[in-house]
Amino acid sequence: MIARTRARRGLRFLATVAALLLALPGVAVATLTLQFTGTPARWAKTTGHDALWLGHAWVDGRKTAEDVRALAGRLRRTGIKDVYVHSGPFDGDGTLPAAKHPKAAEFLKWWREESPKVRVSAWLGQKVDGVLDLDDAATRQRVLDGTRAIMALGFDGVHYNFEPIGDGDAEFLDLLTRTRPIVGDGPLSTSTPQIEPFPLVRPAARAVTGRDKYWSPDYFGQVTRLVDQVAIMTYDSYLPYPAVYGGYVVRQTSLALGLVPADKTLLIGAPAYHDHGVPWADAAESVEKAARGARLGLTAHGKPRERFGLALYVDFAATKEDWSEYDRFWFRP
Repeated sequence: MIARTRARRGLRFLATVAALLLALPGVAVATLTLQFTGTPARWAKTTGHDALWLGHAWVDGRKTAEDVRALAGRLRRTGIKDVYVHSGPFDGDGTLPAAKHPKAAEFLKWWREESPKVRVSAWLGQKVDGVLDLDDAATRQRVLDGTRAIMALGFDGVHYNFEPIGDGDAEFLDLLTRTRPIVGDGPLSTSTPQIEPFPLVRPAARAVTGRDKYWSPDYFGQVTRLVDQVAIMTYDSYLPYPAVYGGYVVRQTSLALGLVPADKTLLIGAPAYHDHGVPWADAAESVEKAARGARLGLTAHGKPRERFGLALYVDFAATKEDWSEYDRFWFRP
């Protein structure tokens, strides 16, 4: 009798757990949708600390002085303060051959002439799941050597984008620490994964995908303390509806505002591209929804934040409508 009672209790417990697991996604969707409601404060908009990722064509010879002039003219009508120019990637052993960016010095000369107030960082990175091993000390040293060499060309700073960096990765923290003196007074920034949106989501996602899609708040804070700027890649969320994605940006913004000190720049990545790889994501994710989500998150924070902005990804995929949404929903809403 006792054994049967325990068995029934065990089955009820398992049934309860299963019901909760099935209900949690619905609760999360409802929560995010609710967060994407309300009216953003009028002050919740650009403060002139936005950023733009630029493709490789600017440093490999495909772009001309006239292209730089045209881009500079566009950026003068925005709040963009930093551009990250793809100048790598690192080779698998960590080296950064100069042949990867043969026209970088020429590009920088043109840029200084046309847009001297917008800082230019070398966007450097590589896949670290089978290509580049940041756990290897010699590899990290070669990464640092390449970073030093490209800074000597005249870049203002460095923007790292290594993917996927797992939560708690100590070697990445070491790389950031040792990059700081190389960059000096210039901006040191990094792209980051999204912050774990709800408890237990990170280990659950890791169990399914085999890697960390999210960082814990603690590790995100550790990285933030070592850089000047963090740009959260708040896209490729795989969420199915615009309102859910917008609410997700609100949540990412709210979490990050509680973790990034006021003297650091927090950037919310906005998807100015249209090849997400899953059929629903192109419709769900947009610059408009990212901008409104960032504004609602900032409004919920309750006070203006000077070092806060959108980071548009990416120039070569951005359409006229993407730029229009940036202007209408973020720059001058």
